[in-house]
Amino acid sequence: MPIIFGGNRVTRVSEELAGAFVAGDHLVVVQTTGALLHIPAADWATAATAVDRAADAFAGMGTVSDEQISAFFEAFAARLADDDAFAAIAAANAADVEAARGRGRSVTRLVLSDQMRTDMIAGLRTWRDAPSGRGAVAETVDHDGWRVDQVRAGLGVVGFVFEGRPNVFADACGVMRSGNTVTFRIGSDALGTARAIVEHALDPALAEAGLPAGAASLVDSPARAAGWALFSQDRLALAVARGSGAAVGQLGAVARQAGLPVSLHGTGGAWIVAGDAADPARFGAVVEHSLDRKVCNTLNTCCIPVDRADELVPVLLDALDRAGARLGTTAKLHVVAGQDHRVPDAWFDEVAIARAEGDVREPRTSTLSVEDLGEEWEWERSPEVTLCIVGSVAEAVALFNRYSPRFVASIISTDEAERDRFFDTVDAPFVGDGFTRWVDGQYALDRPELGLSNWQFGRLFGRGGVLSGDSVFTVRSRVHQDRDDLHR
Repeated sequence: MPIIFGGNRVTRVSEELAGAFVAGDHLVVVQTTGALLHIPAADWATAATAVDRAADAFAGMGTVSDEQISAFFEAFAARLADDDAFAAIAAANAADVEAARGRGRSVTRLVLSDQMRTDMIAGLRTWRDAPSGRGAVAETVDHDGWRVDQVRAGLGVVGFVFEGRPNVFADACGVMRSGNTVTFRIGSDALGTARAIVEHALDPALAEAGLPAGAASLVDSPARAAGWALFSQDRLALAVARGSGAAVGQLGAVARQAGLPVSLHGTGGAWIVAGDAADPARFGAVVEHSLDRKVCNTLNTCCIPVDRADELVPVLLDALDRAGARLGTTAKLHVVAGQDHRVPDAWFDEVAIARAEGDVREPRTSTLSVEDLGEEWEWERSPEVTLCIVGSVAEAVALFNRYSPRFVASIISTDEAERDRFFDTVDAPFVGDGFTRWVDGQYALDRPELGLSNWQFGRLFGRGGVLSGDSVFTVRSRVHQDRDDLHR
């Protein structure tokens, strides 16, 4: 069967899809790619039920006090801090980790470590102590006999689709601080952990604080189709997706087709550019400390001016060695084709690189084209970085603006004017002059983040690149009239 998409293109239903489709199922045609997304009726119903609960809860949030919302965050944090309550969560996470490893999946973000637990508790208590903002008057316009107040209010139901990271609960629940409700779907690797957190911490905290049931609800399905179903619900006020680039892009397309505003955080990988006035010791330290583990703000691509290459390429390689040694592994390097003579021959020998499926012997250095500079390396334990030799900092900026996900850029330079030119010309929401791992809402701004925006789909209107719970609100206009004889 032919299916028209994008207004002037055609895709066709496969025999496999036709055979699987039954009455009650939904089909989403992604208008940008022609992908046909099959949503079984059960997954649609699971998502719709979660949104129904969150929408009903939002209708009741107007009668909930700020003190009750604060009490919820404290009760949630206290249960995560209680060893007895946390034991069941830890056991569920251990089972998730073991199952993921058995499937050859990366578990670096899945393990609910002591540090992650501490950070979740701290994040929830940050929201406990944060001002609500609900009902705050942002502006008053006075007229003769009447006035208009611009009043902050909750936006509505916020839908999240996250990768398999247990700490998303603390992040996502932040939207409740400003009077919203939330429903989320977590990656299948972490679903057991999510269910345990809901049962042993989240739901009891909602009940204890007297918040409406469903104010924070889980789309309890391991199927990717449940995420498509969630982002097809037109009752959402905002759709937020975090995860791998292709999956997040697809989810964003589904949400846009449903008429939803979106916040997408699907690709990352930071760039570090050595300036003409780069200090070698600082450059090496910054590279090393940007590679402690793989997350979105980890160093991915490094540009070195040709005039400094003989001096700084060895510094880069030494820093990669140190970063690998810290993790008990060997670092992996990629270099632009034609520039491989800048790397010592020994760096092209086969070595053991720690991959998700285990140690794999492969050349320590590989080549790639300039067009592939933006490829994000999803490494497990072996730090993985691309090297590009450039004619100037201006060329590095041009490459970043063209090929990168336009996310994090850092310049290492002792020249303030060079740093200023970099900031003025590089097209990134997050720009620095040191290590790249600072890009995190809780670390940098003392607010747990819902997402970090890159600018793949254009700059954001009127807000910064960190989406946090207290930035999810709308503005309502409220008029007070003093004179009875007003007319137009």
